[in-house]
Amino acid sequence: MGRLDGKVAIVTGAARGQGAEEARRFAAEGAKVVLTDVLEDEGRLVAKEIGDAALFVPHDVTDEEQWQHVVQATVDAFGGVHVLVNNAGIAKFTPIAMTPLQDYMDVINVNQVGVFLGMKSVVPAMSTSVTQSGLGGSIVNISSVDGMVGMIGVVAYVASKWAVRGMTKTAAIEFGGLGIRVNSIHPGGVDTPMVREPSETVGVDLVGYFSRVPLGRIGEPEDVANLALFLASDESAYCTGSEFVIDGGITAGFGAQGLALGGA
Repeated sequence: MGRLDGKVAIVTGAARGQGAEEARRFAAEGAKVVLTDVLEDEGRLVAKEIGDAALFVPHDVTDEEQWQHVVQATVDAFGGVHVLVNNAGIAKFTPIAMTPLQDYMDVINVNQVGVFLGMKSVVPAMSTSVTQSGLGGSIVNISSVDGMVGMIGVVAYVASKWAVRGMTKTAAIEFGGLGIRVNSIHPGGVDTPMVREPSETVGVDLVGYFSRVPLGRIGEPEDVANLALFLASDESAYCTGSEFVIDGGITAGFGAQGLALGGA
């Protein structure tokens, strides 16, 4: 038996990176999955790779009408919705004093407003699906370790991820009586295009940097997908309103590997 048998999931930002891996993992465990993204060609390829258990829907998470369309398309295709992973996100790298207001708002709109709209839009259909199927509902909001601590150069990203953490707790209180759990995942560095591409642009050695964290490596999309799978499944039936940090120990401090390499 798959860990998500009978469940239907929506995963945003699923054209690549963490979202794509979450969609693959969910389908492998028995779920029907709707993948959404603004990257249409890449998203369709991932859905085609997964097969009949997947559907791709083009989607800008900042648009409320598009959210309503995604939820309706999910219900029409697969009969309901039990899981939402608010995974879509962007980051822009500039110091506070050099950050244009529009850049700040672009990040807030995707990372924060998109999560708000996702939760708001999916709850009516999810509560109905939970009642009819007897399966638990789960919303998984992807935050960041930057929603636990500050980080230089990404003020809008940090603000949005702290907001996701707070919204998750409010939603957990409001939706608990509907049979819907809401939790946030807080990844550290994960080897995705959002992390790798700007690092390559400025010449950051990701392997060298992440060799200093306690587990000695950068995270992989599969690591986050496995945690999202646990939270989507009924194995986490008594978990709601909580932060799940998955960072290789980076928020604990640099480990012995860092000392051996001369790190401070």
